[in-house]
Amino acid sequence: MKILSLFSFVLILASCATTRITDNEIDKVVEVSCGTCQFGMIGESCQLAIRVDGKEYFVEGSTLQDHGDEHDAEGGMCNAVRYAHVKGTKKYGVYMVSSFELLPMDSIPQL
Repeated sequence: MKILSLFSFVLILASCATTRITDNEIDKVVEVSCGTCQFGMIGESCQLAIRVDGKEYFVEGSTLQDHGDEHDAEGGMCNAVRYAHVKGTKKYGVYMVSSFELLPMDSIPQL
């Protein structure tokens, strides 16, 4: 009986360890824009970035050009901060996004 209980306990611990969600994962609406033009990040050129919990991160897996003309005066991300629903994982200080859905200009979600 003790062996069965111990085995069950170990199995539960193993399953918890494999399903643990880390602070590096994201699946929420965040501010998005050009990191160099709007967020004041140091970079070689215009590059897509997100703001998560008050901190800015460059993005890989999506670009400014994927979401229209970045220099458009009416909402290009070099001229405005926008919102997007983003899914991804932070690695080496950069968010590797698996999903990036830019929200319409007139939407201002509650963060």
